[in-house]
Amino acid sequence: MSLMKSWVASANSADCPFPLNNLPYGVFETAELDPRCGVAIGDMILDCRAAEETGLIALADLPLFDVPFWNEVMEEGPDLWAALRARLIEILAEGSADQAAATALLVPQADAELHMPFLIAEYTDFYAGKNHAFNVGTMFRGPENALPPNWLHIPIGYNGRASSVVVSGTDVRRPWGQLKGPNDDAPRFAPCQRFDLELEMGAIVGTGSYGPITVQEADDNIFGYVLLNDWSARDIQAWEYQPLGPFQAKATATTISPWIVTKAALEPFRTDTPAREKELLPHLRDCGPMLYDIDLSVTLAPAGKMATTIAQTNYKEMYYSAAQQLAHHTTSGCPMNAGDLLGSGTISGAEKSERGSLLELSWGGQEPLELDTGETRSFLEDGDTLTLHGAAKGDGYTIGFGDCAGTVLAALDDPYKR
Repeated sequence: MSLMKSWVASANSADCPFPLNNLPYGVFETAELDPRCGVAIGDMILDCRAAEETGLIALADLPLFDVPFWNEVMEEGPDLWAALRARLIEILAEGSADQAAATALLVPQADAELHMPFLIAEYTDFYAGKNHAFNVGTMFRGPENALPPNWLHIPIGYNGRASSVVVSGTDVRRPWGQLKGPNDDAPRFAPCQRFDLELEMGAIVGTGSYGPITVQEADDNIFGYVLLNDWSARDIQAWEYQPLGPFQAKATATTISPWIVTKAALEPFRTDTPAREKELLPHLRDCGPMLYDIDLSVTLAPAGKMATTIAQTNYKEMYYSAAQQLAHHTTSGCPMNAGDLLGSGTISGAEKSERGSLLELSWGGQEPLELDTGETRSFLEDGDTLTLHGAAKGDGYTIGFGDCAGTVLAALDDPYKR
């Protein structure tokens, strides 16, 4: 597929992240407009509430855009998702009969503040990138025992905190927690000293389910994707994770990018999961290309200083697709809801420059990373701004997600000191 031309001139550049091929969904407000759903096109946003109120978009008997989140659209299902995308393309395509009416409903992105694009029902984070799992396992157990016995058979995950998911641009406070070093006699309560990022993708469930579903059904149920940074307190995690896994170490914050890139926009970029050492059980086997070729990168900027690109990788490095993760999630009969968020797990490539966390990049702090500023980092320092970037490159066009950024704030004074 090549670039689809729009009458919105800024959408027709090969480097524009929001061409007509994309049309991602977000929630915005301006000084004049309260929060509402919108669609990014070039450097503008189409006001969906206004488009529905004026009859430019009329797809359902009841309003879809009278609320500042996309869950109402999700719950209508894939047929409406397809109809909405088709209507948006019709409105915004070059030569559209609706150009005059739609022009009045465009808002410059520069004038808009972006909000969480959907209400998160539940949040599950997976550990499904093989290079990341192998690297972390090697640090703690050696290469011979890096992957636990179940890892090649199921996508491992844990239930996270939906309440801690925030939109890009939200500051993240360094957490307190129990810490115990290998030479300490007892734990202590203190601010995290090994705060980290995890470069991930987030899949958004659009259609609920009430029992086991197949991988193909799971793929059909996914509404779209966002970039996701699973902020991680490594020292808190090291003390708490035995025997049930992460808890408070992952509960500080999870940042997502502000625009939901629909599955339809990513169709041209589908690719297969990697070759497997162990054949999966039938209910988890691939039924077609379920991953996507999406270039990913991370930049780190110390307070007031230039940013350094610290990692570059690709979503196709994942060992399990979001569809496999969702299908596995349902095997016990676990109900899934519209608005559930699934974190992919850290996405790392085979090379050092492709590692999606500072834990890997600095090899647990033993090999500090040098920034372009001349400073070094083993883990995040106060004032650091982390930004995740993602883009799929087509024939003369780019599918972008918008930045996924957050700045680390210093820990509060002892929260229990009265």
